Parts: sequence; C-alpha cells; structure tokens
Amino acid sequence: MSISTFRTAAVRTPSGPDSIEIIDVPVVEPGPGEVRVGIAAAPVNPVDLGVARGLFHSMGLVNQPEHTGLGWDFAGTVVATGPGVDLPAGTRVAGLIDGFDRDFGTYAEQLIVRASDLAVVPDGLDLIAASTVPLNGLAAAQIVDLLGDAPGNGNRLLVTGAAGAVGAYVAVLAPDRGWQVTGLARAEDEEFVRGLGAEFTTRAEPGWDAVADGAVLQQRGLALVRDGGVFVGVQPSAEPAAERGIAVHVVVTRPDGARLGDLLARTASGELPARVHAVMPLDQAAHAHQAMAKGGVRGRYVLKP
Repeated sequence: MSISTFRTAAVRTPSGPDSIEIIDVPVVEPGPGEVRVGIAAAPVNPVDLGVARGLFHSMGLVNQPEHTGLGWDFAGTVVATGPGVDLPAGTRVAGLIDGFDRDFGTYAEQLIVRASDLAVVPDGLDLIAASTVPLNGLAAAQIVDLLGDAPGNGNRLLVTGAAGAVGAYVAVLAPDRGWQVTGLARAEDEEFVRGLGAEFTTRAEPGWDAVADGAVLQQRGLALVRDGGVFVGVQPSAEPAAERGIAVHVVVTRPDGARLGDLLARTASGELPARVHAVMPLDQAAHAHQAMAKGGVRGRYVLKP
C-alpha cells in the first residue's frame, strides 16, 4: 500500500455481511475547519447492519453508485488539520459522522471530519471504550432533550430496551431533567439496569408519563403512555402516529462536539457504562456483522484498523 491511499470498508452492492469489502481509497487533505484523524477504533452499530444489507438504499436514502461507506462513530488521534483548526497533531479525539448517503465511513484507517464535531478523549479513557460513546451517547442525550424537563405532576419515565446501548444511557441521563426512570428489560439484565440507578421491570403496564423507546416497540410503546404524555422513538423512518394527545418525537442523532465532551467525561468517571464485547481487525468487519446479527451480546464489537 502506498502512502497516498488508505483502507476502508464499504459495500458496492449491499446484500449483507458477505458484501462488505476492504478497498483502497485516495488520501485527501483536510480543508478549512477540518481534521484528518487516524482511526484507532470504530464500533459496529445496528444501523451499520441495515446499511450493509441495503435497507436504506431501498428506502431511497443512499445513492452511491460506486460504493457506500460503513460506520458512524470512532476514536483516534489527530494526524493533520486544515486552516483555522487549533487541535495539535496527536490529540486523542472521538466523534460521529451522520447521514446515510456517503461513500466514506468510520470503518477505515483514517477519516476527514469537521473539527467542531470532535471531542477530546479524557486521559484515562482508552480509545476503544471512547469509540463506543458518540452515536449511542448522543442519541440518548438528544432523546432526553426531546423529553424535556419532567413536569411536576408526572415524572415517571419508562425506558424500553434499558439494557441496550441507547436505553442504558437514557436511564443515566434522564434524571438530570427530573425524570424518575424505570427500565424495561429482560430478567437477566436486572442487575445491570438497577446499577444504572433506575427501577426495573420485565413487564410494563400502560399509564407512564413518558416512554423513551430504545427497544423500538413503536405502537406497543406508544400504548404504554398515558393520555397527554410524551413518547420519543428512535426510528426516524417510522414515526408512530400520534394519538390520545400524546406528544410524539423521534430522535435524529446529530454530531455535537461539546455535548460529546461531556458524555466522554462521564464515561471516564464511570457514571456512564462503556461496554466492549470484542475487538476485531478491520479485515474482519464482515465477521463482526455476522456475530452482531446473531444478537444476545450487550457490548459492542469494535473494529481496529
């Protein structure tokens, strides 16, 4: 490999894990306000499985005739900076890139990203753990924004999928806004969910003031909200129809460097969980997708270029 190219994982004709290829693409220099990051770790998220199997292509959200990049979040070190950026080379950073329609992703040896979308990784938090925070942590923080401050006359929040990546973060962050959290999860996850500071249940009855639907229950989740309550979903492509005066929101996760800095600090302090199941080389991206598709794993598969 010459120094003028780098390796990245992509799909040309998306049809699942077997369609993932490692290809060489040209190195480009960062422009104004941009940074080139040498990637140390990129987690595999459920959304990546959808991209690789063509789900978002079929919905018209991806139009990449050559290839589509995989991966949303990452951690690594600054290699080069464009004009107007004051991050020194070697700074450890983490971040999120968004949008489906792109020919690049974080499953790669390097990445050009807006400096404002990055956060510096605190000393004492390793890059593998830090890489698992941006997508799910920012999704959770933005879910809590949509919930808003808990009303004085009703602060009971049910978090579905509370042992999952997004749900677990919501369970920790929502009390900042006055919510009293109960996590809905499987019986074997009770110790973990209670460890987040939440109440726990395996079966939820209707009547909650708000539901944050990490488990993507959709209409079944909406049915658990009281009349006039709040529902926040996690699938922008499938917002449930509002009913009974319920305020229905759906999170669309966006990069936010400042917010991510706070989430990383809370991860470094142990307040937010960082769960890594296995670290695999970039070449094994397809294997990581196959393993994740089987389910039953609570931590992230993380790719290491």
